[in-house]
Amino acid sequence: MQKLPKHIAIIMDGNGRWAEQKKLPRFKGHEEGARRVRAITEECADIGIKQLTLYALSTENMLKRPKIEKDFLMELLKLYLRKERGTFMKNGIIFKTIGRIWELPQDVQAEINKLKKTTSANRKMVLCLALNYSGRAEIVDAVNGILARAKTGKTAAKVTEKELSRYFYDPKMPEPDLLIRTGGELRISNFLLWQVAYTELWVTPTLWPDFTVGTLYEAMQEYSKRHRRFGGL
Repeated sequence: MQKLPKHIAIIMDGNGRWAEQKKLPRFKGHEEGARRVRAITEECADIGIKQLTLYALSTENMLKRPKIEKDFLMELLKLYLRKERGTFMKNGIIFKTIGRIWELPQDVQAEINKLKKTTSANRKMVLCLALNYSGRAEIVDAVNGILARAKTGKTAAKVTEKELSRYFYDPKMPEPDLLIRTGGELRISNFLLWQVAYTELWVTPTLWPDFTVGTLYEAMQEYSKRHRRFGGL
């Protein structure tokens, strides 16, 4: 493969549909989806991807899902954060999050902070989970951050793109080179609205629990053929 993306973002869609197709409870789809995360994360670390950002839980998920499903997702997230600590350390992966983490249950926040601290010295790859995340909310929160700082007189008189991006959930996040969406839907679903301005998009009908390392390579092969113009000729 001629060129690899440095930063891959994935909208992991299709857990519920996967379970329904197999006549299983929805939570079985989420469990299988979590197992896919490990396999894809390890492969990305092995081949030299620098960052993998996964859309794990949107603000819309938190608002619209039944309470029993949200509670299960929180328990599954805590279990994942505990179980994968060894995987992160073995593969040199640093763990980050974006989203309104402060709105998640306290015990979930504690597990997130614990894993961030444990992996903070790792350098091989970043795994970033978007949790309780909305692209619109990120921009709104950044604007409110600027307004709050303006009251102290410590911000520039004119807001620029660079100034605004300093207030994003992770100001140091590089823009994704490749955005993969599973499940076949042709939309970006409020994910990284600012950051994907020039990102290459690849959509597969494959549901997330069926997404394999082979599917990942299909996406990267397609990416390697594209000429990125960034608005130019």
